[in-house]
Amino acid sequence: MSAVVNGVYINGAWRAGETALEVINPATEATLAQVSVGDANAVTEAVDAASAAFVDWSKSTGRDRGALLRKVAQGVSEQREQLMHVQSSNNGKPLFEAGIDVDDVIATFEYYAGVCDAMDASQDASVALPSEDFSARLRREPCGVVGLIVPWNFPMVTTAWKLAPALAAGCCVVLKPSEVTPLAELQLARIIAEAGFPAGVFNLVCGTGLTVGAPLAADRRVAKISFTGSNAVGVQVMQRAAETIKGVSLELGGKSSLLVLADADLDLAVELACGGGFFNAGQMCSATSRVLVADSLADEFLQRLQARAEAIRVADPFAEDVEMGALINRTQYQRVLGHIQRGIEQGARLLCGGARPTDLPNGFFIRPTVFTDVPLDSALWNEEIFGPVLCVRRFASEDEAIALANASDFGLVASVVSRDAETAERVANGLQAGMVWINAPQVIFPQTAWGGYKQSSIGRELGPWGLAAFQEIKHVIRSV
Repeated sequence: MSAVVNGVYINGAWRAGETALEVINPATEATLAQVSVGDANAVTEAVDAASAAFVDWSKSTGRDRGALLRKVAQGVSEQREQLMHVQSSNNGKPLFEAGIDVDDVIATFEYYAGVCDAMDASQDASVALPSEDFSARLRREPCGVVGLIVPWNFPMVTTAWKLAPALAAGCCVVLKPSEVTPLAELQLARIIAEAGFPAGVFNLVCGTGLTVGAPLAADRRVAKISFTGSNAVGVQVMQRAAETIKGVSLELGGKSSLLVLADADLDLAVELACGGGFFNAGQMCSATSRVLVADSLADEFLQRLQARAEAIRVADPFAEDVEMGALINRTQYQRVLGHIQRGIEQGARLLCGGARPTDLPNGFFIRPTVFTDVPLDSALWNEEIFGPVLCVRRFASEDEAIALANASDFGLVASVVSRDAETAERVANGLQAGMVWINAPQVIFPQTAWGGYKQSSIGRELGPWGLAAFQEIKHVIRSV
C-alpha cells in the first residue's frame, strides 16, 4: 500500500482529508500515492480562513506581495529537477516537457512579482473630467476571496497563471487541483507555505469536482471563480457561479488550425504541425489539430508529415530520446481511440498511427495519428479530441483557408506558415483566435494575454489582463 499524502492545506496547516484517492503513473499504471481529499466542509473552512485573511492581506503593499512571489519563484527554481520528475511521473509527459512547464511557472511568478513593484504607485490614478467643479480618481482593488480550479494537462502551469496574479492583486485563494494530477501542486503548495505568506492567504483542497469544485463555485463568499477545463464542466461552473452572481473566468476548449500557405517552408510546417498536434500527447486546449494545406503543397507535405509522425519516439517519460509520452489515464485513452474509430467509420482516411505502439504493452500510449480527407461534418473535424490526432485538409485559396479555420465553435489559437510576412500578417488578422503564431512554435510569454474567442474562453489570463481579472474598479468623485 502506497503512502497517504495530505491533500488539504487550510489556514497555514496541513491536514488529512476524510477519504483518499489513488494517484497513478499513466506510463506504467502503477500507483504513485494515495492523496487524502477534502469535501464541502473543508471548502467552507478554507473560505472561512481566506475571508479572515483578506482583511489584512488586501491592505498589504505591492512591494511586500512582490517579495513573497519572488520567494515562490526562487523555491520553484531550487526544486526544479524534483518538480520535473513529479510532473512527468504523475502526468505522463516527457521530462523535457515537464522542464518547460516548471520554467513557465518560474517566469510567471517572477513577472507578477515585477508587476507588484509598480502597484503601489499605480493603485490610484487621476481621471480627467469635463467639469472643474469635480475631481475623480480611479482605484484598483482586489476582488476578494477567489476559487481557482485547474486541470490535469498542465497542472503547475495553469495554477501559476491563476495563482500568481490573484496573489499579486491582493486576493486570498482557495485552490482545487485536479484529483488526477495533484502531486506537483502539493509540492508547489509546500513551497508557497515556506515562502511566508500569512495564514489563510493561500489554501488548497484536493478532491473531485462534485465534492470540492461545486461547493467552491457555489459559496457566496467567493467573489470569483477562475476555471480551466472542459466546456461541459465550464458550463456547470458558470451555472453554480450564477446562483450568487459571482464573476467567472473560463479557459475552455479549442479546435485550432494550422494554415500552411502555398509559399510555406515545408520542413518548418511539418515540425510545427507535429509540435502543435503531438506535444503533451495532444492533450492541449491549444492543439492545432486541424491542419489546412495549400493544394500545391499538399501531396509533398503529407508524405513528409507521415514520415515525421512515424519517426516520433513514443516511450516512458524518462526514456532516452523520448518525444511523446502517455495519455493521462485509461478513460482518456479509450476516449481518443473511440474518436479514431469513429473517424474511420465517418470516411476519414487514416494515414498513420491510430493504435498503441507494439513495444509498449502497459501504460496509456497511442502512436501519433494523422488523418486526411476528413469530412467537414465529422466529429473528428469538429470536436476537441485531446489526444495525438491530426486532421489534414486541402484548400484552394487564402479566403477558403481562413473560412475553414474560422468555421468552429472555438477560437483559442491558430498558426500560420508562410515565407511572406505581409501575407502571413493578413491571414493572422482574419483568424478568429486569441493567439496566432506565425512561423513559430506555441511559445507563450507571461506578458501576453491567454484566452480566445467564442466558446474557448471568458476573460484573459497572463499579462496585465490576468491581473485585472482579479481586481475591481472603483471611482471616487468629489467636489472641489
